[in-house]
Amino acid sequence: MTVNDILNCITEIAPLKWQEHYDNAGIQVGDLQAETHKALIALDVTEALLDEAISKKCDLIISHHPLIFHGLKHLTSDTYIERIVRKAIKHDITILSMHTNLDNSYLGVSRELAVRLGLTNLHLLQPSSTEPEICGAGMIGELETPMEELDFLNRVAEVIGSPCLRHSALTGRVIRKVALCGGSGTPFMPDAMRQQADAYLTADIKYHDFFVPEGNILLVDGGHFETEQFTKPLIKELIQKKIPNFAAEIAETNTNAVHYFCKK
Repeated sequence: MTVNDILNCITEIAPLKWQEHYDNAGIQVGDLQAETHKALIALDVTEALLDEAISKKCDLIISHHPLIFHGLKHLTSDTYIERIVRKAIKHDITILSMHTNLDNSYLGVSRELAVRLGLTNLHLLQPSSTEPEICGAGMIGELETPMEELDFLNRVAEVIGSPCLRHSALTGRVIRKVALCGGSGTPFMPDAMRQQADAYLTADIKYHDFFVPEGNILLVDGGHFETEQFTKPLIKELIQKKIPNFAAEIAETNTNAVHYFCKK
């Protein structure tokens, strides 16, 4: 089994050509033709995550977020990225990242979140111009049973396991149609409003963006890691659906860089 065989399991529903221009999805470290026997799947590549891969004798790491976004001018011990690259090479570990290509897949990141929230009648929030049925940003769907805003916020918090949520002012309306985008999806808020969604769930919303809804939609920030965390079981499922006997394991290491303090 080669790294490329594993890559093909994912790119079948999320081709690398679907990644955004600023992205660096694909191979980060290693060789696509290298033999692989065990993969560790995570949202991010951290030093602790790499240590877990080493301890579990994984020769492949598959992350959602790329380790390397920009070119490296040297490989020293100055940054965690350089240290990870050096250590991965030393231990002969290949690193793959499936980022915005998986974000932009109809069967990708946002759909996983939508399904877990119980949304039905799913459609891409902002379809691409070239392949609008299968490629695009975000997702929009409907709750089988409409609910009050506070009940909806409670469901979101429970599903994503968040201790707290940031949101815009309550609108007083029942939540029926829900738009969402795993990760940083503020640019697609106009799409959610134009399609008359009652709520829009995403992450990394700036302060002034919370003024934009003007009571027309409930804007909810669930956190970047929290709204993309279901990418991990998705990647595992895509691999084992094609290659059932391949050892793919979801990492135990929590790579969320954001921590919460909740006042007692």
